[in-house]
Amino acid sequence: MADSSTLARSESKGGVRMVDVSSQPDSVRTAVAAGRVVLGPDAFEAVRERTVRKGDVLTTAQIAGIQGSKQTSSLIPLCHDVQIDGVEIEFAFDEEEHAINIRAFTKSVGLTGVEMEALTAVSIAGLTIYDMCKSITRDIYIDDVRLLAKTGGQSGNWKSDRPEPTPDPQAEPGAPAVN
Repeated sequence: MADSSTLARSESKGGVRMVDVSSQPDSVRTAVAAGRVVLGPDAFEAVRERTVRKGDVLTTAQIAGIQGSKQTSSLIPLCHDVQIDGVEIEFAFDEEEHAINIRAFTKSVGLTGVEMEALTAVSIAGLTIYDMCKSITRDIYIDDVRLLAKTGGQSGNWKSDRPEPTPDPQAEPGAPAVN
């Protein structure tokens, strides 16, 4: 192991390190993240009507987001491998913008937070929606991916001042995780 003076020199020249969290106490940690995919009218309607050739877009995106959250440490180099105890992904239709709002909730009991896992879940769900709709139009974009709130850990609770996307009051009952 490098002595601290060597470590400090290499970091000042662009080195990187994974933060040591071994002295942190286990605690319940949660995070909520959000984002959206702007589809345009044709792709938006195809998702809503479940007529996309590849199949059920929102169910597929929900599964992909959950899988993505569990793979965060494989995707982001210095992210700790976290035992994920729960992931929920929700979607809401935004008629006016022809967009789908995505919201992810992650939970763990451990040494470090799950913010990156929630953000990854939103990002992967968004990319999956893009992939499944790109045959309809390529003019799709993912934006406004952000952390809404987190709980637990040494830094305590935090909540964004930015408003959350509002749920779609017209959401079809029984549709997968759409609210």
